[in-house]
Amino acid sequence: MTRRAIVPAELQSYYDGWMMSPGLSSGDFVFLTGFTGVSPDGDLPADAEQQIRNAFYKVELVLREAELDFSAIVEMTTYHVGLRDHFDVFKNVRSEFVQEPYPAWTAIEVAGFVHEDAIVEIKVIASREK
Repeated sequence: MTRRAIVPAELQSYYDGWMMSPGLSSGDFVFLTGFTGVSPDGDLPADAEQQIRNAFYKVELVLREAELDFSAIVEMTTYHVGLRDHFDVFKNVRSEFVQEPYPAWTAIEVAGFVHEDAIVEIKVIASREK
């Protein structure tokens, strides 16, 4: 089985600096790194909704680079600091992206992320199988 790194140009620093693939294709699946709301240029907005949108934007970049879209997602795990504080906002933004059949989803409360003010991280697994 051939594995291939999926590295959109906007996320090359993840591959070079962190030595991790934004996405990794293996067989029929693409495994995405967990993405926080830090923008690709390194800024982190104070606004919860914008952080959530930034994280989904990075997921979209990887899916597009892999020639997939949000309908390919089969599993989503989200990690939240202050889950109850922004969960309704997260669900509303998420509903703009996920497509039927809806992926399996687990939301987990965590103590924090590398970037102190980040509130969310989104990790997904996508499938090339239709």
